[in-house]
Amino acid sequence: MLRIIPRNDAAVQGNWQKELANAITDPKDLLQFLQLDPENFQSDIAARKLFPMRVPLSFAKRMQKANPNDPLLLQVLPQQAEFMEVAGFNEDPLEEHQAAVPGLLHKYKSRVLFIVRGGCAVNCRYCFRRHFPYQDNSPNKQGWQQALDYIAQDQAINEVIFSGGDPLMANDQQLAWLIEQLEQIPHLKRLRIHTRLPVVIPSRVTNELTQLLAQTRLQTIMVSHINHPNEINQELSSAFAKLHEAGITLLNQGVLLKDINDDASILAQLSEALFSANILPYYLFLLDKVAGAAHYDIDEQSAVAIMQDLYQRLPGFLVPRLAREQAGKRSKTPIDIGLS
Repeated sequence: MLRIIPRNDAAVQGNWQKELANAITDPKDLLQFLQLDPENFQSDIAARKLFPMRVPLSFAKRMQKANPNDPLLLQVLPQQAEFMEVAGFNEDPLEEHQAAVPGLLHKYKSRVLFIVRGGCAVNCRYCFRRHFPYQDNSPNKQGWQQALDYIAQDQAINEVIFSGGDPLMANDQQLAWLIEQLEQIPHLKRLRIHTRLPVVIPSRVTNELTQLLAQTRLQTIMVSHINHPNEINQELSSAFAKLHEAGITLLNQGVLLKDINDDASILAQLSEALFSANILPYYLFLLDKVAGAAHYDIDEQSAVAIMQDLYQRLPGFLVPRLAREQAGKRSKTPIDIGLS
């Protein structure tokens, strides 16, 4: 039976928006907060012009002070290596800059990606959409209608995936309107939300959002993006516990990142921490080859070795599936890790 959740007032919903507005956007401010001298990072700071920096304070507080190699810091701090031009890396690695209609990507037969919002609460430097033309794919409520009409006309679509940017950048009232429109399309069964916002700002899991997702007729899955066990603290666990208690299926997908989580012991800690927070590991992706992120890449042979080690450390249900996404493919491409 679903738990009855009280509606929260505007002040509570406004908390996450204040945290978002107060996110750190200057690398010097982040470095000083972490007791690191910005003078030692001048060549790295220059990479900010390639892709803006944004880091909520809640996420920054989980970083270790005075540690330039902190695995959370390395995900968000601009780095000189972003200027490198590497063969095979480009601005549109998944060839998705041309949408079916503005704000809608139809890559898989039964699922569509609905770009609800273009912005993110945190700008991860390895983001495969760091060059995505959000200015052409961020429709407002009126613009969403074209995408809704497209979905309604194709009965092969049974699942809508809210994506972005980050879809939870939309406020609860906007999401309520959009979900209500989707509920009226008979052939839709599921709503999936891919988000990193509740990871970096756990207060985004408002009571109103939880109630909205619990009460829709659509089966609802939230897929978080967490890459390292240090990202999971009590604040995050409490937020996801509300979703779990409301009956929302919780999954996680991460990216295998050099010098951040390319170690079986770290990945084992991550899976254990996820499960303690009621989240099941789902996918572990090889890096999408986006320009500016080559320094995060792990070759497939090394990734397979890490996964073989991981299988020896964990029960099978805690091991994510290693996969890569390839342009033009009609599904994710699983990586054979040689266990058969």
